[in-house]
Amino acid sequence: MLSERSELSPARWMWSLWFAMELISEKGHPFAEELEKIQCSLQDVGSALATPRSSAREAHLRRTTFESGRVLELEQWIDKYSGQLPPLTAFILPSGGKSSAALHFCRAVCRRAERRVAPLVRMGETDANVAKFLNRLSDYLFTLARYAAMKEGKQEKIYKKSDPSD
Repeated sequence: MLSERSELSPARWMWSLWFAMELISEKGHPFAEELEKIQCSLQDVGSALATPRSSAREAHLRRTTFESGRVLELEQWIDKYSGQLPPLTAFILPSGGKSSAALHFCRAVCRRAERRVAPLVRMGETDANVAKFLNRLSDYLFTLARYAAMKEGKQEKIYKKSDPSD
C-alpha cells in the first residue's frame, strides 16, 4: 500500500496544475482562483491518503477527513461553465490551444489518480469523499478545457474513427 500512496503523491497533480495555471494566467481566465483552491484541496487529498484508516490515530483521522462540500463546490463550477458551452455531439481530442491542452493533461493525471484511489476506498483505507472529489475534479478539468478553448477562440478537434484503408 505504501508504494500505491507514493504513486498518488499530490506533487504530480500540483505540478501539472501549476503548469496549466501558468498558461491560463497569461490569458486572463477567470478560473485561476478556482485552480489555486483546488491545489490546496489536492494537498488535503494527499494528507487523507497518507493517513490509513486502519492504523491511524483518531486525532489524525479527524484532521484528515475530506469534507463533501468540496465535491459540491466542484459540481457548482462544472454547472457554471457547462451552461456557457455548446453541447457535445461527438468525442473530442485534447486540443483547443495551450491552456485547453494543459487542462486536458491535468484531467488525464486526475483520472489515473482516481483509478488508484478506488481500491483504497473499497478497502476502507481512505475517505470516500477523496474518490468523489477526484471524479468530479476530472469532469471539472474537462469542462474547463472546453471553456478555455471557447474563450480563446480555439477549435476543439473532433475524434474521427481511423479507417485502416487510409
